[in-house]
Amino acid sequence: MKNSKGFTLVELAIVLIIIGVILGAVLKGQELIDNAKVKRAITDMNSIFVAYNGYIDRYQKKPGDDGDLTTLQNRGGAWATVTVAGNINGALNATAANTFTNGGVETTSFWQHVKAAGFMTGNITAAGTAALPVNGFNGLVGVFNNTTNLTGAGTGINVCLSQVPGKAAAAIDKQLDDGLRNSGSIRATIGVAGANTAPGAATGPEYVESSEYSLCRSL
Repeated sequence: MKNSKGFTLVELAIVLIIIGVILGAVLKGQELIDNAKVKRAITDMNSIFVAYNGYIDRYQKKPGDDGDLTTLQNRGGAWATVTVAGNINGALNATAANTFTNGGVETTSFWQHVKAAGFMTGNITAAGTAALPVNGFNGLVGVFNNTTNLTGAGTGINVCLSQVPGKAAAAIDKQLDDGLRNSGSIRATIGVAGANTAPGAATGPEYVESSEYSLCRSL
């Protein structure tokens, strides 16, 4: 008869240590992924800021509000494929409702103009949501002009990210602003999970980690 034998205390301790190391590595890896997404989100916002202000500096008009179409196309190169122009009234006609649908004339022209000018890459003639960049949280990047004192965003032109998890939204806000979702240059609207919720009212100062947000930064 063979004697049955279990693990010794030393063997059990070694197994537990290995499990602890593996769990620590997994958690650390997830933290690194989360931090990378936050950094990408900040880069997304900064790239729109650069594109918007760079365009104004070069052409003395706001992207999306520039026109007329023939004048734009006559710039040559990538401009020849532009299909939409703005009304040149000095304001971007881009409502909150169109932020993530790209359903307005001057939201469509905004993306066409910054791409044609070389400030961003992508298909110039893409329409609707296909024209919008995808952010690191699988949501979209959009812009709108807050002319109605919408409490979910600062006044003026805003760049917004949809589907931002609460933990990431709080981290972005703390790095770029005051960490409160209803004040400062960054405002956040609670969104529907997995949806590109249009910017709306920010109903409180604190972020909830289990919620998703549409996060907007005024340019």
